[in-house]
Amino acid sequence: MKKLVVLTGAGISAESGIPTFRDANGLWEGHDVMEVASPAGWEANQDLVLKFYNERRKAVIKAEPNPGHKALVDLEDHFDVTVVTQNVDNLHEKAGSSNIIHLHGEIMKARSSVDEGLIYDLDQPLINKGDLCEKGSQLRPHIVWFGELVPMMQPATAAAAEADIFVIAGTSLQVYPAAGLFQYCSYETPVYLVDPKIPDGVRATRVKCFEEPASTGLPKLKEILINEFA
Repeated sequence: MKKLVVLTGAGISAESGIPTFRDANGLWEGHDVMEVASPAGWEANQDLVLKFYNERRKAVIKAEPNPGHKALVDLEDHFDVTVVTQNVDNLHEKAGSSNIIHLHGEIMKARSSVDEGLIYDLDQPLINKGDLCEKGSQLRPHIVWFGELVPMMQPATAAAAEADIFVIAGTSLQVYPAAGLFQYCSYETPVYLVDPKIPDGVRATRVKCFEEPASTGLPKLKEILINEFA
């Protein structure tokens, strides 16, 4: 089977009712990003950070995968598929994808605030003040915040380097380092972009563009990939 690597971004989740966090003013749900998505913000106001992600988690629990997510699952019948996602929700898991790399963490998990190797699955939406890891430290969201390393970038770049086909969906390639992931592919590797907003610079590259949402574009691209490469 050919190796198919898919990078997904906020757009595919937004179509399932999960709003993209950052608005045009650089705010996340009315908060300065550094208040709710940085180690300094966590140190300054743990209650605010926990409340912010508890609300996001409630929305994720209610959300359901859309046809874009499901198209990626269908492709596993024909390709060795790795999904690399910038999203922290679990919609790819709900849809049934079997090989997922979460670059920015997972909102349905908590982790120790003193040992990043202690990670816990959450079966309910809340992390409360006083919820502790086994070392006695406050649990925090298992999210990669600004200023923190992206530990899953290494396996993601390794997957991209081995890709026979590379697909980008639901992202306009503005968030780094993920946006540069396809550059780890061989130059012979076909690259496809599915998004309603195609950056001008991308149009002039080797990337084949589908200017539409992931929920409609990925099912169409699925048929093209199966017919051409499977």
